[in-house]
Amino acid sequence: MKDFFKFMFASMLGFILTLIILFLIFIVIVFSAVSMSGSKDVVMIPAKSLLYLKFENPVPDRAPKSINPFDFSNFAFEKIMGLNDILRNIEKAKNDPNIKGIYLELSVIPSGISTIEEIRNKLLEFKESGKFIICYGEVFTQGAYYMATIADKIYMHPKGVMQFKGVNAELMFLKGTLEKLDIQVQIIRPAGNKYKSAVEPFFLEKMSDANREQIMAYVGDVWNHIVKGVSECRNLPVNEINAIADSLLVKNSEDALKYRFIDGLMYKDELQAELRNLLNLPENKKISLVKLSKYDGVILKDTKPKFTSNKIAVVYALGDIAGGEGDDNSIGSERLSEAIRQARKDSTVKAIVFRVNSPGGDALASDVIRREIELAKKVKPVVASYGDVAASGGYWISCNADKIIADETTLTGSIGVWGIIPNFQGLLNKKLGITMDNVQTNKNSGFPSVTRPMTDYESSIMQSYVDDTYSDFLNLVSGARSMTTDSVNAIGQGRIWSASDAKAIGLIDDFGGIEKAIKLAGEMAGITDYKLLSLPRQKDLFQQIIEGLTGRGESSIIKKELGENYRYYQLIRNVTHLDGIQARMPFEMTIN
Repeated sequence: MKDFFKFMFASMLGFILTLIILFLIFIVIVFSAVSMSGSKDVVMIPAKSLLYLKFENPVPDRAPKSINPFDFSNFAFEKIMGLNDILRNIEKAKNDPNIKGIYLELSVIPSGISTIEEIRNKLLEFKESGKFIICYGEVFTQGAYYMATIADKIYMHPKGVMQFKGVNAELMFLKGTLEKLDIQVQIIRPAGNKYKSAVEPFFLEKMSDANREQIMAYVGDVWNHIVKGVSECRNLPVNEINAIADSLLVKNSEDALKYRFIDGLMYKDELQAELRNLLNLPENKKISLVKLSKYDGVILKDTKPKFTSNKIAVVYALGDIAGGEGDDNSIGSERLSEAIRQARKDSTVKAIVFRVNSPGGDALASDVIRREIELAKKVKPVVASYGDVAASGGYWISCNADKIIADETTLTGSIGVWGIIPNFQGLLNKKLGITMDNVQTNKNSGFPSVTRPMTDYESSIMQSYVDDTYSDFLNLVSGARSMTTDSVNAIGQGRIWSASDAKAIGLIDDFGGIEKAIKLAGEMAGITDYKLLSLPRQKDLFQQIIEGLTGRGESSIIKKELGENYRYYQLIRNVTHLDGIQARMPFEMTIN
């Protein structure tokens, strides 16, 4: 027995000491990460270097302040780069004498088509310097290949795979499931909002004619834009490219070479020899590939910013719109309104760029944000810059900007609203054996309820709410875009538009990315030298760590586990948190 207690206490002591050591290691890592996030070492790179670009993760509009993945090869935290960082560093590399070219290694780019377009356009600008771009891939999806076509040479692994088949949009319908569960969905749409199809999955088994029409128009515009870009860069006729896609003629690297989609088949060692030849390096000399995250620390002597107190505030509106605080991946009306107000009241901020990447959300929260843009534009220029999507509530919050700039592939419009009140009475009574009873002080005290169907009177009240909200939306766009309400209604009714069509019907002003929007804002403010101020303020790393330890960082864990499927979890989560009348895009779409 004595030996038993001796071994037990020894084991307990060892366990406690292990916990203490692990805790100390954790503290060291945390404070190292915090100190690294707040500092930016100046990086020196050798001559004849190549900027190395590889987009394995979704590209956010704005780089997050978070604990980044640990790179064990360099024993350092890998910085997550936002679109703002990527564009800035490609521009810097264009003027850096130590950077002789760019090496693109692509396969899948898990980002929207407009994000890909902005990076692609920046790479085209890079080529104007006379420097080369070489692209290599083992697998090319359509989005990756579209970006690759700007390269001077495209090479593939001899056994590589390529997708080139056109754009497909597939929607899921839940009518049959709801019927099996005895759940009734009570849907309220304004009269004529036939394109506001977010509610169709609840009562239809396939797309309505109106929804099919708008989706076909959008994906057609996107595909035509991609084909046009491929045609120009690869010197291939448009009809030939479409014929190849129609018949799935390009399936592998040998097909790609046969139809002139690429320039050669190479293994990695052969590619290394090609790169050395371009850089005029001897065979035994290691090629200096500089990752984008490392290159971010390079400061060019001739490009140090001039001292100026002038600022352009870039206010980011990213994600679904709701009331409250929100975060870096969702729009909270309070947090975003405060950011716009801060930019308006700051005398050193001479103009505002409102970067919107949102499918919409709560109509009331959208109007709270729109009001702040209205106040801001009375004081200084406001330019809206659209990312992959700025539709429904995303258009509501920004339609009254002085100018609206969007990429041609941006999904916008969707001027319409809807409301849903589910009725779970059948599920509760027939499937689960649950009955409900209540008492109320007034005739309509129980309105609305999800445990019974609405009365005719309650339906008329809900209809009036939705109709009034749609009328407000029409009037807002009418005033902001100098159009009649009838003309707005004609292009509204919930219909989505590609930016290429949206410009023709007056919903946006010009094509371009965020850099063009910033330049335009500076011109409107009459300033040429300025610094950029990013808003809303992001939470510092230590605060995020504390939130993670207290249970508020669970989404990052789920995101890590689900990977690319996280967006489905996020979509379901957003639907279950719907509250109030929605100005939301009719579906979610990703084009790879």
